[in-house]
Amino acid sequence: MNAGIYFNKNYLSENKAYIERIGNSLKSNGIDCKIVSKLSDLDGLAVLFVLGGDGTILNVAADCAKRGIKILGINYGHLGFLTEFEPAKVDEAISLVCGGNYSIEKRTMLEISYGKSKYSALNDLVIQRSTGGHDFSNTVGLRAAIDGVTVDNYTSDGIIVSTPTGSTAYSLSAGGSILTPDIDAFIMTPICAHSLHSKPVVYNGNSLLEIIPLNTKTPLNIIVDGRIVDVINNHVAIKVKKSDHCAEFISRGDKNFFEKLLVKLNIWSK
Repeated sequence: MNAGIYFNKNYLSENKAYIERIGNSLKSNGIDCKIVSKLSDLDGLAVLFVLGGDGTILNVAADCAKRGIKILGINYGHLGFLTEFEPAKVDEAISLVCGGNYSIEKRTMLEISYGKSKYSALNDLVIQRSTGGHDFSNTVGLRAAIDGVTVDNYTSDGIIVSTPTGSTAYSLSAGGSILTPDIDAFIMTPICAHSLHSKPVVYNGNSLLEIIPLNTKTPLNIIVDGRIVDVINNHVAIKVKKSDHCAEFISRGDKNFFEKLLVKLNIWSK
């Protein structure tokens, strides 16, 4: 088995001894290991240890999914909703991988396409008004259609399209519902809609969602898993569907989604 270590340099760049200890421990158990610093380093890996927070995992999730690489997250961030282990449990994480006694948790992803562009998202797609410079706009007009049927026309700051995994992120903050990871559905959440009836919509995961700009003069930010990947200002339909790939996370198999939700989001302390 070949494994890699990918880490958030903001947290761990000064702790080389810690990174080396993980690598040496894996090698002593017969697992080849290397540091991943660029996407091409992922080629040939079976498992990727990700040391950081949710953002660190989102940086590599899509590329791991395309390569069939399993992710094991160790939380060095602020929230760590996608991570399985806290730093103090790193030895347990190594033993789990070396012993092969783990479960695999598969997470549905989005495929986003328009024109010649195509992206994958584990958390969400955000189509948002521009807030910078001469491209600033107060609101945007967007039409949403599911399987060719218009759902609504939205005058808003934008729209979030989220997977169940991403339903606890930006969509939740914007008033969207929480979806458990096993649900085959997505959620479309308008951002600050200028309407009393514009509410989040949960729809079948096998459907095709199209978001159509209603004003070609209004630039739109295309944000995939928290990163602006493009700015568009033409009348192109943005198509969103379930990806053929899914993210695979190594898990102990003993966690409860709702318990983790309460702890991580500080909804209720035990």
